[in-house]
Amino acid sequence: MTPLLEGVGIALESLRASKARAALTILGVAIGVMVVMVIAAMISGINQSVAASFEQIAPRTFLVWRMFQAGVTIDDGSDENSPWRRNPPIREVEADRIAQLPSVRYVTRREESEAEIEFGGLRLGSVNVAGLSSQWVEVNGGDVSPGRSFTRMEDLANSAVVVINKKLEAQLFRGRDPIGQVVKVAGAPFTVIGVYTPPPNLFSGASPPFAGIPHGAFVKYVPYFKGWMRLAVSPAPGYTQQQSMDEVTATLRSLRELKPGQENTFSLVTQDKLLDSWNQITGMFFLVMMVLSSIGLMVGGVGVVAIMMISVTERTREIGVRKALGATRRAILWQFLVEASTLTLVGGATGMVAGGGIAFLLSRITPIPAHVPLWSVVVALAASAFTGVGFGLYPASRAARLDPVEALRYE
Repeated sequence: MTPLLEGVGIALESLRASKARAALTILGVAIGVMVVMVIAAMISGINQSVAASFEQIAPRTFLVWRMFQAGVTIDDGSDENSPWRRNPPIREVEADRIAQLPSVRYVTRREESEAEIEFGGLRLGSVNVAGLSSQWVEVNGGDVSPGRSFTRMEDLANSAVVVINKKLEAQLFRGRDPIGQVVKVAGAPFTVIGVYTPPPNLFSGASPPFAGIPHGAFVKYVPYFKGWMRLAVSPAPGYTQQQSMDEVTATLRSLRELKPGQENTFSLVTQDKLLDSWNQITGMFFLVMMVLSSIGLMVGGVGVVAIMMISVTERTREIGVRKALGATRRAILWQFLVEASTLTLVGGATGMVAGGGIAFLLSRITPIPAHVPLWSVVVALAASAFTGVGFGLYPASRAARLDPVEALRYE
């Protein structure tokens, strides 16, 4: 029998002989591994869902924002010294000039506010109202049905028409046909012309009530914080996204009289940038959860030290006999490290099965498309093995250093 198989066999015997201690050790490791597996499955599934959502909208479109910061930020822009305020707002004249560029197919405007919407004596406060250009559905994805979105002529004419989402339809009309009905948006009458359904994604079911109106009508009728207009730019056929972005950058720098070497006072944001920012956020969350789950591995590691120290004490004479028969320190050290690693690998395997089962249940009973990535399995097994080796090293070293004469005298 090889030393590895012998060590595994002895470890399994130790499990049977000390069921309570072994169970606590296995439980600690299993909890840590299970948390890693579940969190990895959730984040992997959510990231795939978000990436799929980006693929459903215009892939070549890029955004022009006053400011963009990737990742997590606690700056809400309320501070006058905030970088969000240091950059000047995007202006209408800049949007018009961008729209005239040869490399640009169209430019859409978007500004948002919260307003009261009223119909038939029912009032809904703080509804999300957006001022949009006529191509907004192409940019956002989704569909308007029943009804339609507003046209370019209605957009230019500041027509009092509104497209609502299904959440607002359900709350405001309660089963009645909304098309052609007149609602009050911030006190002004608007005719409902369509019902918007966003592209299916993880968060679409949690969308709040929403109303979209022509941008000019929004500016005219809805109270809002000025200075936060965002643009979406679609490159013209025959131009790459980068060519269009370069031309937009040159135009904005010229309009803002920026000298060579000065930083841009605006941000161009592609879908890749948005996805990278999302990945940074989920990566930080995963890192925090990894730290928390390591507590379970620490508990398991302490259990390994305890159970292996007891094992060394109970098998002192056995160690003495083996050394008297010619076993080297390395052989004794190896045996006890294999035993410790076997304990933690059993815990790791238990945690993997439990984590995979929980991820499967989450994917069935929640909208989260939990999917266990292969790398998480490798990480779980490696973490289990390293926990066994790391925490088993001290008791294994103590066993290897035992004097054979003293060990044989041990009662």
